[in-house]
Amino acid sequence: MSIYIGNLSYSVTQDDITEVFADYGTVKRVHVPTDRETGRMRGFAFVEMDSETEEATAISELDGAEWMGRELRVNQARPREKKSFNNTNGNRGRKNNRF
Repeated sequence: MSIYIGNLSYSVTQDDITEVFADYGTVKRVHVPTDRETGRMRGFAFVEMDSETEEATAISELDGAEWMGRELRVNQARPREKKSFNNTNGNRGRKNNRF
């Protein structure tokens, strides 16, 4: 299982997140996605902990908590959805505007 943390301050670091979640157990991994073009943090992150019990405790304690001036959204991460494109006309989902 993985934990999704949303509504994060753009100034937060992996170390900041690790420090907060370490209060609830062993943090195995923290992933902070960044924008490809700007390199700036995107306002959310993912955390993996040593056990599902630790993750469940962290979720229940931190969801809705205020941290760095923001109300956190913390819940179980959902699997990434695959993007679908309409490839029937070879335009990758764009409409054919020839005429």
